[in-house]
Amino acid sequence: MHRLFIANRGEIAARIIKTARALGVETVLAVSEADTQSLATELADKTTLVGPAPATASYLNKDAVLKAAVESKADALHPGFGFLSENAEFAQMVIDAGITWVGPDPESIRLMGNKAQARNAAVAAGVPTLKGSEGVLDPDGDTRALAEDIGFPLVVKASAGGGGRGIRLVESADELLETIDIARAEAGAAFGDDALYMERFVTHARHVEVQILGDGNTYIHLGDRDCSMQRRQQKVIEETPAPSIPEHVREVIHSSSVELARRTGYKGAGTVEFLYDPAQETAAFIEMNTRLQVEHPVTEFITGIDIVAEQLRIADGKGLSLTQDDVSFDGHAIEVRVNAEDPANNFLPSPGTITGLHWPTGDGIRVDTGFAQGGVVAPFYDSMLAKLIVHASDRASAIEKMSSALSELEITGVKTTVPLLRLLIERSEFASVEHYSAFIENTDLEMEKL
Repeated sequence: MHRLFIANRGEIAARIIKTARALGVETVLAVSEADTQSLATELADKTTLVGPAPATASYLNKDAVLKAAVESKADALHPGFGFLSENAEFAQMVIDAGITWVGPDPESIRLMGNKAQARNAAVAAGVPTLKGSEGVLDPDGDTRALAEDIGFPLVVKASAGGGGRGIRLVESADELLETIDIARAEAGAAFGDDALYMERFVTHARHVEVQILGDGNTYIHLGDRDCSMQRRQQKVIEETPAPSIPEHVREVIHSSSVELARRTGYKGAGTVEFLYDPAQETAAFIEMNTRLQVEHPVTEFITGIDIVAEQLRIADGKGLSLTQDDVSFDGHAIEVRVNAEDPANNFLPSPGTITGLHWPTGDGIRVDTGFAQGGVVAPFYDSMLAKLIVHASDRASAIEKMSSALSELEITGVKTTVPLLRLLIERSEFASVEHYSAFIENTDLEMEKL
């Protein structure tokens, strides 16, 4: 691999460029008209325009992106996360064009992208699952009887869903059929597929996930992460290792995640996600993400392993550089996502020019960003400005370090979620691990005062 085409933007593009440069691989960055002056363009060896500012006309335009990759004479293409990273059709297009796809093969993406099929694969691999429907719901079947057997509350999910979308809570039989009709309409509109399935709902569940790597022969895990501090099913704070998880549960989710990867012949980096029920001390499979995760830096901090480098090795046919026995874990790491949003105004997006910027520095502090002072936050894309990550010897020390780092962080010119992050990291519920995936929605944080 000599020339890598990066079909993404912002902080993840900058992150991939960093590893490629360290490996002596030339980078070609896809850019839209809104990103021609971005930080990532300054870091890349070359850039190429793929379309106008709107993502649908540029980063999500499969034909335009592939044409740019072919014309750049790239050996490989890294999709980052989001955009086309889990698009099996695009992955096949890249492969058919003679370019190495940095990610799992299209068959794996299709299998795990269909949530109902992924659930069945998890069951076959011995991964613990919640009680639910076997496959997608039959529109002509006795859905009410099935729901009563599962028990209320339950969730109706879009089989083709992702990113927290296509999920509806059903608290009683009386609202079941209406909710299913609404969910079908939403799924059809969002994903072009209205298939649904049902699972038991876990009250006050925590969101725990396992990082896996596979090369077709060797399969390993890099530990677990807790991503329970969320807003509307979008992650806000992530950490590793997942705190307050019984060791027998940790061992099960690690081993079964690796077995799922082995059973499906998975190649690349992936994440197996679980709901953890603190009351029952059990974990159950949610889905598998067939790409690099936003929160991968916390895992890199405690393992010392460059996950992007392993992705590139696997794609290049060299295989993993390590086995499970080579993986060790040191201390605790926490990541927060800094978004250009106004938490005091219902998280209204805040595009504009960054007039002032000061990132915290020091031992055990990492900032992944695609912005510098003077950078323009465009209204066309995800609002994430940066990821702030800290590492310390234990969780309490990591929380203290993150609190200090957030106090040092300064961004002017656009509204950000930094005030909310400062509030959350210092909440007693976070320190005592009493938070859960709906904590922000269910707690009066007085965000209008932030």
